[in-house]
Amino acid sequence: MTGPAKEAIGRLLNPRSVAIVGASPTPGALGANVLASLERLNFPGEIHLINPKRDEIGGRPCLRSVDDLPPGVDAAVLAIPRAAVLETMKALARRKVSGAIIFSAGFAEGGEEGLAEQREIARIAHEAGMVVEGPNCLGMINFVDGVALTFVEMPAPMLGDRKGVGIVSQSGAMAAVLSVTLGSRDVGVSYSVSTGNEAASGVEDYVDYLIDDPRTKVISLIVEQFRNPRRFLELAERARRAGKPIALLHPGKSSAARESAATHTGAMAGDYQVMRVKVERAGVFVAENLEELGDITELCMRCASLPRGGAVVLAESGAFKAMTLDLCEEIGLALPAFEGKTYDALRAAMPDFIAVSNPVDLTAQALVDPGLYKRTLAPLLVDESFGSIVLAIIQTDDKTSSLKFPPIIEALDELKSDKPIIFAGLDEGAVVPEHFIKALRERNVAYFPSTERAFRAIARVGAQVDRDYSAAPKKAMSLEGLSKVDGVIPEYKSKELLARIGLSFPAARFAATPEEAARAAEEVGYPVALKAQSARLSHKSDAGGVILGLKSVEEVKTGWAQLFANVKNYAPDLALDGVLVEKMGKRGLELIIGARSDPDWGPVILAGFGGVQAEILKDARLLPPDLPKDAIIRELNLLKMSPLLRGFRGSPALDVGAVADIISRLGQLLLAEPSIREVDLNPVVVYPEGEGAVALDALMLVEHA
Repeated sequence: MTGPAKEAIGRLLNPRSVAIVGASPTPGALGANVLASLERLNFPGEIHLINPKRDEIGGRPCLRSVDDLPPGVDAAVLAIPRAAVLETMKALARRKVSGAIIFSAGFAEGGEEGLAEQREIARIAHEAGMVVEGPNCLGMINFVDGVALTFVEMPAPMLGDRKGVGIVSQSGAMAAVLSVTLGSRDVGVSYSVSTGNEAASGVEDYVDYLIDDPRTKVISLIVEQFRNPRRFLELAERARRAGKPIALLHPGKSSAARESAATHTGAMAGDYQVMRVKVERAGVFVAENLEELGDITELCMRCASLPRGGAVVLAESGAFKAMTLDLCEEIGLALPAFEGKTYDALRAAMPDFIAVSNPVDLTAQALVDPGLYKRTLAPLLVDESFGSIVLAIIQTDDKTSSLKFPPIIEALDELKSDKPIIFAGLDEGAVVPEHFIKALRERNVAYFPSTERAFRAIARVGAQVDRDYSAAPKKAMSLEGLSKVDGVIPEYKSKELLARIGLSFPAARFAATPEEAARAAEEVGYPVALKAQSARLSHKSDAGGVILGLKSVEEVKTGWAQLFANVKNYAPDLALDGVLVEKMGKRGLELIIGARSDPDWGPVILAGFGGVQAEILKDARLLPPDLPKDAIIRELNLLKMSPLLRGFRGSPALDVGAVADIISRLGQLLLAEPSIREVDLNPVVVYPEGEGAVALDALMLVEHA
């Protein structure tokens, strides 16, 4: 089922006529709150009240039924019990109402009966071309034109002549919380939309609208489940190209959180890590928590250009300098050293007792020499080595603030730069006159009450801005014969297929009898391994289905008998296809490489260290399938044990390029062949540089539509 037209979304968010179904004169009632908000904002359009028991409310006439509405109302708010929703939706469709907001809960999140009713809402809306926000939502607020179709108090001021943040959240409560957070920082909001259960419109529809909205500069999302992930990825890439940042908070890392999401919004939560890899590849800034979402959003709104690369820190404490070095190493925020003209200018600007290093410890010198702020800022603002400047200032009280803030503000006015500058107070809770904070914000300087929050937000934004969005050229890659296989494909067939795209495996032959196995061993060369083959035996070692190091015909025949006995003892009803006779190769470093085509998000590649490391240390990276080889190598170098790849304690550097080639080919294959659900290469043995990498085992899962 396709989503609503963008025109219908626009009519819902910018209505000229509103109907309140369930209007009430009772203070605190949902319908009463909606009417009060519209009147408080002097809504200039038509307001139609519907209550079968009233002729008027507050001097406004009441209609008895939805059927009495004039045709073509832009938005109807349903402040009624769940039991009345379906009949009301049918009546709205008859009157050709463009959009509806349903507050009522108890639909998909309430069980099978509620889910069936929610599907009926979707059917009615789809057939009528109606957009539905909800059910189980708090409504929406248009801060641009002053339209509040919600039963909660408006949590932020009107936008005025500024640009703002478009908030879209499946949780209405979290949308309100984020609005309050941004409003407290003097960051304007353009629209706040609570999508709830998303019966007939979802996050993707509102993002689509906000990308083209001229009053929205940044889009901030709180999403428990994307209903249309691939469409969202397309929208995220469009937003990135348009220069409109999207910040996202996505609960659901833990199994408990995923269970909560299912009961809260009726969502079926997907794989968080797959989601994160995909959306970051598309350009989305992913926050770890609600606080960080506000921080990232503010940076994207406030800064004339976004932080990138390394940062420079101007601080006022030697102890804090050490703490900053520790934290920035932990979070991956580079603090480049000063060089050349910048070093010389800083040396000339500061007393000899202040070391020229990043972070800079200005000590308390600026209290007696307030011009120090300007002299140190000037060379840093023109040095392209630094993507942002953090002023980590001790504020103490209003008297100390009055000594420090004016020369900083004066320096900003005189130096003028688009480089991101972030003010981060060391002493959260210090009394700082509000007009100083306001002056900083007017100059596009974000004010943070905590240095750690500032550093984490800068690191998160900078890493995404610096991301390489180039993609490997698409290859015409397909597997002849793939249409003839389905389900789990055993090792011998998987290797036969994957060899066609250039993956390397040890020399091997498939054998159906002991005699064939003996001849195969002679052909591939001793020593050999015997490996049981069956689609039902994914983990051969568990069943004793692997016999290693056989060096003669006699050993092969004995090994054959032992292997079949082991498997029969493990699974008496399991019939093997046969045995793969494989030449044993030299030892090397073991990696694991896997590919998975997620049904929602599409293909991803997993690469990491194999064996115990894979199961216990979980030293692996999840990668997009279209990365260029140099980007793949950079990702491999981020593994915790990556020094083993580069040569550790005198061991030779390994052929990382060959590993990257395997990953690249797998990614291209999954992009070309959507029927391949999974590929598992475990282990992949990588040899010294120039000697390649070989997959010792392979398994595929193929599912044709």
